Amino acid sequence: MIELYRLRKEVPSGTETLTILHSLDLSIPDGQFVSIVGPSGSGKSTLLGLIAGLDAPTAGEIRIDGAEITAMDEDTLAQLRGTKIGIVFQSFHLIASLTAFENVLVPMEIAGMRDAQARARSLLADVDLTARAHHYPSQLSGGEQQRVSIARAFSNDPSILLADEPTGNLDTKNGRHVFDLMLKLNRQRGTTLVLITHDHELAALADRRIALRDGHVVGDSGSSVGNEDETAQDGARLATPGAREAKDDAASEDALAASEDALEEAAQQR
Repeated sequence: MIELYRLRKEVPSGTETLTILHSLDLSIPDGQFVSIVGPSGSGKSTLLGLIAGLDAPTAGEIRIDGAEITAMDEDTLAQLRGTKIGIVFQSFHLIASLTAFENVLVPMEIAGMRDAQARARSLLADVDLTARAHHYPSQLSGGEQQRVSIARAFSNDPSILLADEPTGNLDTKNGRHVFDLMLKLNRQRGTTLVLITHDHELAALADRRIALRDGHVVGDSGSSVGNEDETAQDGARLATPGAREAKDDAASEDALAASEDALEEAAQQR
């Protein structure tokens, strides 16, 4: 379980202090797929970095499986990430001088895992890259590189997978394929998945949808606090004009279909 208590993050900005996150309280149970949405600058990536232990909060606590990571030193945090957390970055972060197979293998060899090579081959098979295992990142497409990074993120069999806009640099086809792979691995392994995305269609497929704005939680579809109407209104405010237009188009199509059905029924009665 991921638990955040009064989490606050501030950074200096000139002569002033900029507050990125304002005293967040969140709890994410084991195995849940959570999407985090919100406009740029709302604090999404900062929140993910804090959960991963890559950054430290200004105030508050973060607990993973009951252990307070905000009280850990760097070595202990590194050990935690090596055993419990997988991270998928938007920009891949593959090692250019290593093949796809070696990029997946390295974290397991560092951790001293047994049968590391067999597991690396199995993970590449899971993301449909067996035939590309011995290619270097420069020889792979953007979608293939992201699939390597997903396989690498699962190399330590993490209980938590954190993904920051993993489809942001991909076209629609490759982006959906990468998302489907993450969802498949989440479902098969029971891994808690926390996904940051600007894609409201993908976000809607999550078990729970958390909306951030200006460092505050303004919507939580999985929370018992508040009511569904307020959450729906928050989601509508966060939606892009394109998303609102798509919703309006869908509503128009539904109305047209209903009208056609009514005309057909009337004709049959005559």
